[in-house]
Amino acid sequence: MKTVCMLLHNPYDVDVRVRRKAEALVAAGYLVDVLALRGSCNRNAYTLNGVNVYTVALGKRRGTMARYAFEYCAFFLWACLRLSRLMAKRHYAIIDVNTLPDFLVFAAVVARWMGAKVLLDMHEISPEFYISKYGVAESSLMVRILKHLEKLSFDFADHVITIHEPIQDLLASRGLSPAKSTVVMNAVDEASFGSRSRSLAAGGELASGRFLMMYHGTLTRIYGLDIAIEAFDIAHSEMPGSELWILGDGPEKCSLERLIRARGLTSKVRLIGAVPPTEVAPWVNKCDIGILPMRRDVFLDLSFPNKLSEYIVLGKSVVVPRLKTIRHYFSEEALAYFEANEPSDLARQMVHVYRDRELRSRLAARAKAEYEPICWDVMRRRYLTLMEEIIGTRGQTAELSCASKATRLPG
Repeated sequence: MKTVCMLLHNPYDVDVRVRRKAEALVAAGYLVDVLALRGSCNRNAYTLNGVNVYTVALGKRRGTMARYAFEYCAFFLWACLRLSRLMAKRHYAIIDVNTLPDFLVFAAVVARWMGAKVLLDMHEISPEFYISKYGVAESSLMVRILKHLEKLSFDFADHVITIHEPIQDLLASRGLSPAKSTVVMNAVDEASFGSRSRSLAAGGELASGRFLMMYHGTLTRIYGLDIAIEAFDIAHSEMPGSELWILGDGPEKCSLERLIRARGLTSKVRLIGAVPPTEVAPWVNKCDIGILPMRRDVFLDLSFPNKLSEYIVLGKSVVVPRLKTIRHYFSEEALAYFEANEPSDLARQMVHVYRDRELRSRLAARAKAEYEPICWDVMRRRYLTLMEEIIGTRGQTAELSCASKATRLPG
């Protein structure tokens, strides 16, 4: 049996991208182990949908650079030791390393020496991430160090995955060979997500005449929820029956609550709170339109939010900022674009899509059509093909029964 180990500095159960990849591998007959942070299950080891997960009790906290550095280094050391031990038992064919941090790829040095191939999946681009998060200049020493570590990391890997073409182009300008990279986009698993949407969400049915706009995700400044609230304050008088529901939790929750009260919107804007990943689809299925109010900066201009795919898969029209990567994949006829960081322009689009039901239907249909070439079914096949090519088994049958190949967790 072909064996793969995945590394990620995140709880596995909430990392939808890694879960999609891992479960696709299991369905294709691979044995898959994951080394991750401890999640809500609070167990050292467990099996989820055929994937063996090993965890370390190291809390992931948003904070200073020093805090991130400590967490990254501590996880790196644990992953390096645990992976080396497991490699002797499992003889992994591939180590799939998921950033951040980029240097986590070097935790696979012993496994590579023992014969494993190393795949680096660059979820994020570190230099732009830190420029955005900490407001440092691109010319700063920290950013230069991060770019150097980034290049060392993708040079060390046997192959590199990027999450979309604009980032692939950016990394190519920094020395990544196009022949050494493959795009596997952050698409939602349409089959499982769509089926979950048909279950009933908490809260019952919407009242007649209500028009619901929704955001779901982390409540941080970069995602612009304050912009959405300001825009709704401008627009709601022209949208009878409209409400804005915000699903999620995060460091901006208290400031958003204050803003809602200050604008007198407590009866119109609801902070729903955190929703488990398995319950997101039924909640989203309630809304009339999705709102993604992200700010524009050097990092977010290159973002492709997973939640955008979720709205599209469920047939919802979406109001989004005109950011580089989103615009790369979707036309003006597919999404309701507004100028990033501009509450007044977001308010204009809110009113526009509210008033025109046919426009909402056209946007949703066109977005779904433009999404087809980058949907998860396409990306899943691309990822599995890449794994076969890296291992050198392309053309062999990999459709083995997961149930008949169940493997116990090693000690």
